[in-house]
Amino acid sequence: MNNWLIRGGRIVDVINGIIEKKELLIENGKIARIASEIPAESVGEDYQVIQADGRLISPGLIDLHVHLREPGFEYKETVATGTLSAAKGGFTAVACMPNTRPVIDSVETLSRLQGVIARDAIVRVLPIAAITMGQLGRELTDMEGLKQAGAFAFSDDGVGVQESRMMLEAMWKARELDVAIIAHTEDHSLAKGGSVHQGIYAEKYGLKGIPAEAESVQVARDILLAESTGVHYHVCHISAEQSVHHVRLGKRRGVKVTAEVTPHHLLLTDEDIPGLAPNYKMNPPLRSQKDRAALIEGLKDGTIDFIATDHAPHSAEEKAKGMELAPFGIVGLETAFPLLYTHLVEKGILALTELIRKMSYDPARLFHLPWGKLAEGASADITIIDLEEEREIDPDTFASKGRNTPFKGWKCKGWPVLTMVEGRVVWQEGGRTE
Repeated sequence: MNNWLIRGGRIVDVINGIIEKKELLIENGKIARIASEIPAESVGEDYQVIQADGRLISPGLIDLHVHLREPGFEYKETVATGTLSAAKGGFTAVACMPNTRPVIDSVETLSRLQGVIARDAIVRVLPIAAITMGQLGRELTDMEGLKQAGAFAFSDDGVGVQESRMMLEAMWKARELDVAIIAHTEDHSLAKGGSVHQGIYAEKYGLKGIPAEAESVQVARDILLAESTGVHYHVCHISAEQSVHHVRLGKRRGVKVTAEVTPHHLLLTDEDIPGLAPNYKMNPPLRSQKDRAALIEGLKDGTIDFIATDHAPHSAEEKAKGMELAPFGIVGLETAFPLLYTHLVEKGILALTELIRKMSYDPARLFHLPWGKLAEGASADITIIDLEEEREIDPDTFASKGRNTPFKGWKCKGWPVLTMVEGRVVWQEGGRTE
């Protein structure tokens, strides 16, 4: 059933920044009509009615940085469990990173992944291919062949491209193909062996730290290269004050640079880590109060363009290895909106319409995707959110295989209750509907 009448809700107009009481008519997977009132008798009998009961009706959320782990790490996550997790979190489209095993560095591996996506995904999945073979930084992938096979963008996420010449060659090729370079920025000569931010926490526990400069020097280098090539250069999970500074300067100079920030970097610092708790270990690491303040300011003034989760599930056994040996990363798809609504919107840091825009319309607009807004004729990718419901984050209820979150027990409002992709209800409170 792809024909619906959604009544009694408040619709987010992300373009004009307003929220209005409206009704939506959905026909054959598209939004056919938006009006103050759509009488049920005017739409025929082959429609089902969804009573929104005053809840927020948002464009489907879009996350351009997730790890679905398939192929190779299916014990951590799969396309099936990861997209169910996304749907539960209100996301209707995600972009998955290529650091799988094998790495998504050839047309053959990409084609196999797309077969799994076609079979198992319940939300839209945009596969990102590797910049270099095996993510080793030595040889470019067949970027043209990969784009033709459906690669959304290119990234060596998980490792930074260390050699400037290799990154320059990748950018020239990406510019020729009109695709984006999405960069995990990390200078290994500065970061190697580190497990947390080089700061108060590292000193307290005698841990080797990762300095903020490990990120910001590559951001600065890459912006210079992007300026000379004209490529769309996107900074993953920005975390440091100096990185924000470089992006701001790049934008002022007319460089086609964009950046994303994660919920955990917006809400936490290294001073918040309780003891040696590996569920607080991620890369880039939680940084200082000064860095966090710069991220919030950058998000508000447009230097940072949108929010992405960097959803990175790991097994409990892996995370139990301790702060030094446990892998980097936390899950985030199911908690992103409630956390940000509760701790940014309700505290007056960000307007609700701004938060929705930075989680839907802006990533879509900047990457030329036809989603992220509610408009007549648009695809019915819709999330309904209950802003009043408050509950604790409980990892045992996650649809994801991953339970590795630092937010266990946090009380949040703003929980998605229904997610629709192209007119299909793929998840609603109480479980999956397909």
